[in-house]
Amino acid sequence: MSWSQTALDNTRRTFRRAPLHPFRALKRLMPRGLFGRSLIIILAPMLILQAVVTAVFFDRHYRIVTATMTRGVANDIGYMVMLENKLPPGPERDRERETAAKLFDYTAQFHPGERLTRTVSEPGTVLDRQLAYIFSNQLSEAVRFDSQSSTDYVDLRVQLKDGVLRLLIPRARVTASQADIFVLWMIGSSLVLILIAVLFLRNQVKPLARLAIAAEALGKGRTVTDLRVHGATEVRRAASAFILMRDRIERFVQQRTDMLAGISHDLKTPLTRMKLQLAMMPRDEDSAAMQGDIAEMERMLNEYLEFARGEGTEGAEPADLSVIVAEAVADASRAHDAAMRITLTAPEHMEVPVKRNAIKRCLVNLIDNALKYGKRVHVELVQSGRSVELTVDDDGPGIPEPRREEAFRPFHRLDQGRNLQVGGVGLGLAIARDIARGHGGDVRLETSPMGGLRAVIRLPI
Repeated sequence: MSWSQTALDNTRRTFRRAPLHPFRALKRLMPRGLFGRSLIIILAPMLILQAVVTAVFFDRHYRIVTATMTRGVANDIGYMVMLENKLPPGPERDRERETAAKLFDYTAQFHPGERLTRTVSEPGTVLDRQLAYIFSNQLSEAVRFDSQSSTDYVDLRVQLKDGVLRLLIPRARVTASQADIFVLWMIGSSLVLILIAVLFLRNQVKPLARLAIAAEALGKGRTVTDLRVHGATEVRRAASAFILMRDRIERFVQQRTDMLAGISHDLKTPLTRMKLQLAMMPRDEDSAAMQGDIAEMERMLNEYLEFARGEGTEGAEPADLSVIVAEAVADASRAHDAAMRITLTAPEHMEVPVKRNAIKRCLVNLIDNALKYGKRVHVELVQSGRSVELTVDDDGPGIPEPRREEAFRPFHRLDQGRNLQVGGVGLGLAIARDIARGHGGDVRLETSPMGGLRAVIRLPI
């Protein structure tokens, strides 16, 4: 690696470690949404360019026009000074002064015997600097002017051989009067361009925003039916692809549900015949073992049917999650006769769009597992930002952390820790996670503060 490359890498690392990285600070100031960022991309170069062009053009225009007009005024004054110095005092000199003043649109006064004490005013503005420069170069006489006392006139005094000539020169004769109009025109055109850009970008971003909302709703297991294909070509392609994907997912879920329901229903008929045949056979060890196998298969089919029934036909609707949790706790307590072993903490009301029966089944499965392996169980419902969490804690043996993900695999038996297959067919946690993910959430296993296992259902609102 070259020395320059090493130095560049060290500089990059220094910038990354710097508490106030310039690019990071700029990134924090940037808007988060696509609309704001697109608007900045369009408007920032345009506004910067207009500001630079306006400043440069306005400055040059003002200076050049002011200099040109001032030279013309200096020529007029030179002509009047020549007349004043050429003619002796008298009526003819006064007539010539009045005629020249009317011709140039000035107001002229002659003050005989006065002397100027200062040649020019202090140049404080662009106009003052231009006047001072032009008068100093084009007039040999002493000159004094005041451009600040009045907004309509420039008060100018020129030293003559026998007095002082005072002239009130209209400001429009020595400065550009269209500069304000130019600035207003630039500001007005910028505002019109900004308005057009805002309206155009809003119409272009709306389809993307609707597509994002539809994708989020589909991820939460909610029905998406009002998505329309419109906008730019790329947006239309993305919306069409999303609609096609949604249809394929819904068709896949429906086909899987129908297949599970059909298989489970069809298998119940031969199982029923087998149960009748076993009931008519003599009681021995073989028949008892076969009855146990048939009972286990029947429990498995019932769970398949329950899962298929809830997943395939139920839609997400606003429901009171506190009521659903209370019903699940009550059902699990009755099934295990464990009213004294289970406690519940939940708010009085929490409305969330969910598949009511599916979420209830998900929670019942987790509570059943907790009651099987623990003496005490605590269920809690809380809201955390834009999501809700349902936790089921028990004081059982728990599951080692490296093996927790294996517990969600269907029909998988754990060699260590607590055996999740005791008293069930091994689909409880798998179905619970499938239901949670169908709502855009998930189920995870943690160590419980009670010493056993904690199951957490996280659902987006």
